Amino acid sequence: MTQEQDPILSLQQGEALLAAGDSAGAAKALGEARRDARTRLTAHNLIERHGLDDGFGHWMGLNCEISPQDDIFRFFDGHPTSINPLRDYLADGWRTLAELMLLLESAGRPLLGVGSFLEFASGHGRFTRHLVKAIGAERVVASDVVTDAVDFARETLGVRAFASAARPEELVTPERYEVVFVLSLFSHLPKSSWSRWLTRLYDCVAPGGLLVFTTHGAEAVRRQGVTLDDEGFFFAPSSESNAIDAQEYGTAFTSADFVEAQITQHIGASSLLRHAPTWFWHHQDAWVIQRP
Repeated sequence: MTQEQDPILSLQQGEALLAAGDSAGAAKALGEARRDARTRLTAHNLIERHGLDDGFGHWMGLNCEISPQDDIFRFFDGHPTSINPLRDYLADGWRTLAELMLLLESAGRPLLGVGSFLEFASGHGRFTRHLVKAIGAERVVASDVVTDAVDFARETLGVRAFASAARPEELVTPERYEVVFVLSLFSHLPKSSWSRWLTRLYDCVAPGGLLVFTTHGAEAVRRQGVTLDDEGFFFAPSSESNAIDAQEYGTAFTSADFVEAQITQHIGASSLLRHAPTWFWHHQDAWVIQRP
């Protein structure tokens, strides 16, 4: 195998050329290394960090570095339908932003007018980076139970960030927010903590603000062929995350009746502003709750 064909050697060559100040040569070598799964992410991050030609940041206009600990990127990188995992990962975050903007517009709260935004269970910034481009890092706060994800959001994406807690009763937030966005957390919670997190996150919303969260609803139930219990709930201790205990973060499915009952019991039926089935990724239901 020649040096140009070996991704390990291409990566080493790219690093050496960077050190020597040869940006054009480094871009070519790292571009070759980026094609192979073994060296893809390391090469990608070097290209992005040094602003080299053919970087995603050049045409997306945002920070495109990806954490090596990002479980969602690993999901894309190992998925049989993902021909270009880097592009798919970054584009999926942009798609989420577009879907959220339409949802908030329909709720009478345009995203660009939001003064404070908490992204809860933010992970390693798949969506955060696009939110920063839309409204600016100064209006964005990220939170996750995984400490490395919090550090990445703060140090790489430039937002304020704080660590979440394993139990909702232990969560401490620095303020309340106009919008609290919780993407794909309630689709992973066991029944024992589901309503507790709903109550605690609602408490994080400023007066007049919105809590937006997602669930695996009727369409997800149909696709996965699961059977809900008498309350309209199903939980399996398995997920794409390797960083969180599967008993506390697995995969949950809920009926609309279950979610509405939890909202009515713990918050109040009048707070429910909208339920939008299969809104995110044409797969997860969206729920919008307004605080008086």
